[in-house]
Amino acid sequence: MSARVVTISATFGAGGSTVGPAVAARLGLPFVDRAIPAAVAAEIGCTLDEALAHDGRAASGLGRILAGAARLPNVTLGGIDVYLPERAIVPEEEFVTRTERIIGRCADGDGGVILGRAGAVLLAERPGVLHVRLDGPRDRRLAAAAAAVAASGTPQREVERMLDDNDRARAAYVKHFYGADPADPRLYHLVIDTTRLPEAAAVDLIAAAARAV
Repeated sequence: MSARVVTISATFGAGGSTVGPAVAARLGLPFVDRAIPAAVAAEIGCTLDEALAHDGRAASGLGRILAGAARLPNVTLGGIDVYLPERAIVPEEEFVTRTERIIGRCADGDGGVILGRAGAVLLAERPGVLHVRLDGPRDRRLAAAAAAVAASGTPQREVERMLDDNDRARAAYVKHFYGADPADPRLYHLVIDTTRLPEAAAVDLIAAAARAV
């Protein structure tokens, strides 16, 4: 039996935005990424920019606020004493709840390849779902990220800042709302170092694993 849902958790520079769509095409499933905040915006009745500001994968979203709060004195991520700046009338938790519902509907419906947003935690107990983690040593991910933006002339120092900020933000989002560490290999069926394996090989591995679930 082949998995109808694949969740992919990826650190910055590990190729999630390219491996994910390639896996979806290989398995004949929709790639579910940008569609999530768009659907959240439609349900809540806010703009896409507002939904992205609360999204777990946004470059400047809620995860970044949580990561910044974690570095402040006397601030914890226990859900009680974290100060979140007022960003909208709609509570932060409402955006997260809507995101969870959309992921659940995806799993209940036609399925798909879901990138980020704690998919491995949300769907941990659901049968027929493959959970994948894409990662690699920081220096190799940094090199991959720098190569990807080389044409834009982005300085190396800026790419390094982007990598560290994004890694912290995505981890903070999962830890704050789900009490989990996205780097924990126990959350996944398959952990791949995509800085050492070419993309095609990673896609082959994920597709083979999906068909074996």
